[in-house]
Amino acid sequence: MDTHYTYLLLNFITILFPLLLSFDKKVAFYKQWKYIFPSLFLTGILYLGWDYLFTINQVWSFNPNYIVGTYFYDLPLEEILFFITVPFACIFIYQCLLAYIKTDYLAKVAPYINYVLLLFSLVMLFIYPDRLYSLINFATLFLVILFVQFKPHFVPMGRFYLAYLVTLIPFYIINGLLTSIPVVSYNNLENMGFRVGSIPFEDHFYSMSLFLINILFYQYFKLKQKF
Repeated sequence: MDTHYTYLLLNFITILFPLLLSFDKKVAFYKQWKYIFPSLFLTGILYLGWDYLFTINQVWSFNPNYIVGTYFYDLPLEEILFFITVPFACIFIYQCLLAYIKTDYLAKVAPYINYVLLLFSLVMLFIYPDRLYSLINFATLFLVILFVQFKPHFVPMGRFYLAYLVTLIPFYIINGLLTSIPVVSYNNLENMGFRVGSIPFEDHFYSMSLFLINILFYQYFKLKQKF
């Protein structure tokens, strides 16, 4: 079996079910695509810049045995697709939960979760200022959580945190495969050196900030359309 399609296949699996289920009558996710794709584009620009910086500084690297070999500015095609497939699937989960769960069960605790994440990010920045992945990861998380804390009505954070918890299920499957095969190898000199299974601990918060920034743009484009 040709393993060079491994990362491409994982991207395909990630987006397959959200695409197929986009036409569910209750969710009608396809109607949100006009807001989603600009969000993916803008967030993707930010994270691809970050990704390129990490790649050239050997924070992480890509195993040539598991990618097709097409590169754009040192980034494999599959890594670029990652910033389309993964956020698309995450926003799909967010929208499904909005459609099927009417009560925001985490609304009251969401501000306290924000405070915990802000404090946690500051502690991590203080402990690991010399680790590039940790530094940029927790600085980004701190800034985006700070923004939503001061704009509490822009994104219903209770809804977001519930969706994030659900996204951890595919996160552990897909990211677990990426890091255990490994398709992506991490330089432990640039992170905390602590892993959950094969997944660097920082990846959980990388995923959170990536998801949240996409939701922020998504909400912005939806609100803009109303006026």
